Amino acid sequence: MSKTGKTILIVGGILLVLFLVAVIGLLLVAESIGRPSVPENSVLILKVSGDLPDYSAEDPAAELFGIVQPQSLSNLITQLRKAKADKRIGAVLLDVEFTGAGWGKAEELRGAIKEFRASGKPIYAFSELGTNKEYYIASSAEKVFMPPTGDIYITGFSANVMFYRGALDKLGIEPDVIQIGKYKNAPDAYTRKDMSEGQREVLNSLLDELFGRLVKGIAEDRKLSEEKVKEIIDNAPYNAVEASERGLIDGAKYRDEVYDELHKRLGYAKDDKLRVIGSDEYRKVPAESLGLNDGERIAVIYASGAIGTGKSTNSPFGAQTVGSDTLVQAINTAAEDDGIKAIVLRVDSPGGSALASDLMWHAIEKAKEKKPFVVSMSDVAASGGYYIACNANKIVAEPSTITGSIGVFLGKPVLKGFYDWIGVSNEYVLRGKNAGIFRETEKWTEDERAKFQQQANSIYYDNFVPKVAKGRNMDREKVDSIGQGRVWTGRQAKENGLIDEIGGLEKAIDVAKSLAKLPADKQVKRVVLPRPQSILDRFLGRSEDTTFSSTESDKAQEALMKSLPEDVRRSLRYAALFDRMKRGEAMLMLPYELEIR
Repeated sequence: MSKTGKTILIVGGILLVLFLVAVIGLLLVAESIGRPSVPENSVLILKVSGDLPDYSAEDPAAELFGIVQPQSLSNLITQLRKAKADKRIGAVLLDVEFTGAGWGKAEELRGAIKEFRASGKPIYAFSELGTNKEYYIASSAEKVFMPPTGDIYITGFSANVMFYRGALDKLGIEPDVIQIGKYKNAPDAYTRKDMSEGQREVLNSLLDELFGRLVKGIAEDRKLSEEKVKEIIDNAPYNAVEASERGLIDGAKYRDEVYDELHKRLGYAKDDKLRVIGSDEYRKVPAESLGLNDGERIAVIYASGAIGTGKSTNSPFGAQTVGSDTLVQAINTAAEDDGIKAIVLRVDSPGGSALASDLMWHAIEKAKEKKPFVVSMSDVAASGGYYIACNANKIVAEPSTITGSIGVFLGKPVLKGFYDWIGVSNEYVLRGKNAGIFRETEKWTEDERAKFQQQANSIYYDNFVPKVAKGRNMDREKVDSIGQGRVWTGRQAKENGLIDEIGGLEKAIDVAKSLAKLPADKQVKRVVLPRPQSILDRFLGRSEDTTFSSTESDKAQEALMKSLPEDVRRSLRYAALFDRMKRGEAMLMLPYELEIR
């Protein structure tokens, strides 16, 4: 290389290093000076809306690049914990909008609201329009308000189950399926046009349980009898004035009038302006500065979405996925770190691949040899989601968590009729008796079906049932009797011995502290694994495994899928599931995608 070339290379390298140092310095300075000033006697405004995933990474530097960070349940609860400890926060106002969170998350959020109320600080809820879930969350606040023109739809529950068999018949597609368990109805969406008796039995049981929780919760919070609440529900919906007359809310007031209420409640001088701070600003206040999230370290690992092999991703069909590679690596990292005293696995998954579930189960079994392992169940931890939980030292779930579904199914779509319809023909040339076992145009032969039946029996009777029996200290007959694909609520699961404690993530951390022999009155530092990818990581092009990494292609697909109706996205998710099954993957999945409104 010439002298000039070397000079250019050296100067270029120095400039690049200086640029990177400047960027890193800017990010560090922004993080340190970006902390907001919280005025004394402030009102924290917390918005409760959107999908509320269990966890989304918080990156203090993201705002520099104009990146909006999504809200999560963990973030909301952290803000409430901080506000309880922060002497500068005089009150909290919950701005409750429509949320896609499930009933387990709703229970957990209610628990966090009541924990905040124990501080003696006021916490009000304001909602312009809401259904059962929004009101259930809001009713746990000290006072609830709506604008005079607002509406409240606490009309009771309806469960919607979709069936696609009729559409498949028109397309000439025939599902060929094997399932174990009276209640393992996951393939029913594609094999039937209506509910089986087992499915109807479980749905009615779940609705009875959740409806009872709704009625009891509202009755306790609003100081009404349960009979009165049922009568109110049967005559809903109501506008805000009617809701106030029936004791559902504390007043039909506009937002500024609610601010006036807080102004008086907090003892402001007449001419003083109410000091408010939003959650986007308040989340910049480090928990450590308030004496929280400090001390001995406990790992918190999030398993959110359908389970599969490989890495965790953001699915293009509008959901996260749990990859066995990602989760096993996170569990191993936590187990091998002597500074981590216990592990909490937060599960929000309907299940998925039997193989991936078993790989995670094995990693948990090994981790238990080194330190306590606790599972916290979110909205749902069923089938494969329960498989990876069953061997934990302790399992904690909310009363409304959907869990159980101990069963298995496998199958493939037979596309012969569809190919005939579109004018496509094919021929197979085979070597080996079972070489055509995955043929897309032929149903299984008797011998092929027998092979797959043997595989399903092995997964259920030789793996799933024995592992649940060992983890829960039950005999196999007992597990089989409460298995068979049956879905339970968290409360029912506790009665059946499938979980140990009722509560959310905070309860699970307390249990982990106890098992690790850490002082109950001391805080712990929560270490999220896998390490979330920061904006700096993305800028530097780091490719190490992260919590929910996604490529630009993934993001483009996700944007496209979000433009489709939810029912279409749901059917595409199941189509992707069957596409994996045709390669021979057995599935441990919820018997249906349950939507209860």
